[in-house]
Amino acid sequence: MRHPKLIVVTPVFEDTEASSILFSELAKSCGKEIHVVAVDDGSVRQPLTLQGMNDANVHGTLVRLKRNVGHQRAIAVGLSYVAENFHDIDRVVVMDSDGEDLPETIASLLDELDNSEADVVVAQRKSRVETLRFKTFYVVYKWLFSLLTGRKISFGNFMAMNGAAVRRLSSMGELATHVAGTVLVSRLRWRTRALDRGPRYAGKSKMNFVGLALHGFKGLMIFAEDVLVRVGIACAAVALLSLLGVSAAVALKTMGYATPGWFSVSLGLLVLVFLQTGAITLMTLMLTGITRNSTVLPLDYRLLIDQVFATAHGHRDQ
Repeated sequence: MRHPKLIVVTPVFEDTEASSILFSELAKSCGKEIHVVAVDDGSVRQPLTLQGMNDANVHGTLVRLKRNVGHQRAIAVGLSYVAENFHDIDRVVVMDSDGEDLPETIASLLDELDNSEADVVVAQRKSRVETLRFKTFYVVYKWLFSLLTGRKISFGNFMAMNGAAVRRLSSMGELATHVAGTVLVSRLRWRTRALDRGPRYAGKSKMNFVGLALHGFKGLMIFAEDVLVRVGIACAAVALLSLLGVSAAVALKTMGYATPGWFSVSLGLLVLVFLQTGAITLMTLMLTGITRNSTVLPLDYRLLIDQVFATAHGHRDQ
């Protein structure tokens, strides 16, 4: 590994066994010159300690949060901590601690980052060790995301970035909501790298279907303005079609082609559709104006931190 200043940010929640294996695998794949920033997301049953890092003989910092804040916000805390407390940042990798993001593929992300003008290189999955239900939901989600935002999303949290990207992302309030969506909206230069996804090291995933769906909707929240505009345009188009339908119904009635009862039913339904879609259009326009004028403040991560521990090697880059 050619990056002695590599920092790895990983969130951990009730997953000490898997994270300990990750630290060992990072030491094997990246050498001992990395610095791991592990964010313990309010674990109670299996609170993370420095034992796993010490056993793997890697430099590390353990950031323990006061409460469980969720996967995305834990990553935001880790990146914000790195941006503020580490100087001369060379490369930062964000990855999950369960083994599905393979440490041996970090070199591919960093090579792509070095050989291109990108600020961020994200992992695009070639293969997934997932259930059919998850794969189906993910396909539908990507289609809806593209339809409602006009953008394509095909990556998650596994990514490598330079120091400028770390500082930019940590200053964006959207980061605590959806990491991948924030990369898209940040206007940073980003590229994809096709990588395989591995199986979990140990235990079971904490993500259920409801949590997965919520995560998907949070991705849409990042692009609330774009979504509102597209919904408004769609509603306006439906309202226009309903007016055309009313005109056609009146014309048919005038020419005597309407059967008894047909005209009143069709006219009532079309007027109702017009009123509803017209009201939704006005509401979306108002909400778009509010969204455009509002600014999402960056996360004050210090309020969430309970304790910070460092391995015997200390904060090497601070």
